[in-house]
Amino acid sequence: MLNDIYNRRILELAGNIPRLGRLADPDGSATAHSKLCGSTVTVDLKVADGTVIDFGHVVKACALGQASSSIMASHVVGSTADELRALREAMRRMLKESGPPPDGRWADLAVLEPVREFKARHASTLLTFDAVVSALDQIAAERTGG
Repeated sequence: MLNDIYNRRILELAGNIPRLGRLADPDGSATAHSKLCGSTVTVDLKVADGTVIDFGHVVKACALGQASSSIMASHVVGSTADELRALREAMRRMLKESGPPPDGRWADLAVLEPVREFKARHASTLLTFDAVVSALDQIAAERTGG
């Protein structure tokens, strides 16, 4: 069954992560860490008018964390904060509640659907989503003075 989650597409995504590296002047940054496996993802965001205009990240994670980070980096620019918060919730539901995978431009995330059978792998798969939402929360708090 591990072959289901470490399939060729996952490994391709993990080996070709776009937008690697930190942004020089991000509006918000956040790091998410999995105590279970030791994976860490740090993201930097630039946001204008509620929409992500630039993204950078450092990914020190297993193939699943790398694959989800690769998909995030491929589609995050142009996404709104609300869309990204809903995306994290959709991924959480997909893994933990057998919900459907995200669709539209995020449909590539369906490749991670088999991970739901491996609870120990959920945290690393969700790292990029948690870090992005944390960075968005930081930006929102700074811009509203809270």
